[in-house]
Amino acid sequence: MKQEKKKFWSATSIFIGTCIGAGVLGIPYVAAQAGFFVALAYILLIGIIILFVNLYMGEIVLRTKGNHQLVGYAKRYLGEKGKKFMEFAFVFGIYAAIVAYMLGIGESISFLIFGDSSYTTLFGILFGAGMSGLLWGKMKVLKRYEKIGVSIILGLLFLIVILFFNKIEVANLMYFNLGNIFLPFGVILFAFLAFYSIPEVKIALGNKEKSMKKVLFTGTLVCTIFYILFALVVVGFKGSGTPEIATLVLGTVFVFLGIFAMFTSWLALGNALETSFMFDEKIKKRKAWLLASLIPILIFLIIRFFEFSFTYILSIGGVVSGGLAAILILLMIKKAKKKGNRKPEYSIPVNWFVIGFLILIFVLGVVRELWLVLR
Repeated sequence: MKQEKKKFWSATSIFIGTCIGAGVLGIPYVAAQAGFFVALAYILLIGIIILFVNLYMGEIVLRTKGNHQLVGYAKRYLGEKGKKFMEFAFVFGIYAAIVAYMLGIGESISFLIFGDSSYTTLFGILFGAGMSGLLWGKMKVLKRYEKIGVSIILGLLFLIVILFFNKIEVANLMYFNLGNIFLPFGVILFAFLAFYSIPEVKIALGNKEKSMKKVLFTGTLVCTIFYILFALVVVGFKGSGTPEIATLVLGTVFVFLGIFAMFTSWLALGNALETSFMFDEKIKKRKAWLLASLIPILIFLIIRFFEFSFTYILSIGGVVSGGLAAILILLMIKKAKKKGNRKPEYSIPVNWFVIGFLILIFVLGVVRELWLVLR
């Protein structure tokens, strides 16, 4: 029983650590721009939708023998075309996330040391290089730092609520801007993206796969509550003065909340990307490690040259990658129920009307984001 609980919390830490990354730091900003209650509605709606997608992905993993990443599952159940679409969504999304983490942590460290963002690029590169070393350590490092990071994140949230709750101004929460009503969608969707970690959750659970459903419920619920409380406190405290990286206005100690959030998520996603190259693309470990760690640093330099904003990267990554991956997962589940080669520990009913409705939401989100980029 003790061993089962240990594996449950290790797996839940991996899931939460992946989910609570750079996205949470952008939520207060888009909430301040559109209105707190607009963002609250998005958090609740997207949280429910993503919970179903996570549960479907968990069932797909449990119905399939062997270890794969999302690309491998897409190939098995959707063929070569499905594999190529998932490859794009998977790699694009993780690269976008890692680049956002490098930008966010680079700016946070620069702010801590120099009081401004002048050295964002330098510290972003140094952080990326340091994380590459940890990534080489694989799952043992991942398990160790996920649990430490998640504990610190939740502890700092508790402190933020205690210290800043009495500083909330109701007027800041009542603000509403119809012109920005769609702004929170991409960032909040990005903040909930953790299904890339679900194959890693299975590995962490070992022979305790029956805990998968509980892990996904617990992880999604914790993240939803976290996002609501964090947005409530920061927006209520700073209102329209909320910056793109929210923790920068809370004081030195709480800047570490953002750093640890992005640290744990980077390690989980970097590991997922590396193992995908190894398991699904049959790339040798050293080359897979280089692709998972060196390419993001090069993309980061390009992003810095064109001066793309933090929330812009989050929104593009969330809507394009998250939307496409979610659609593919929803298409996979029906076939997995028929072609799976393993009896799963749980099964979620499939309703094509619900599946179609969810796919429509993601399609509209992707189309809108692409239209904003190309116009």
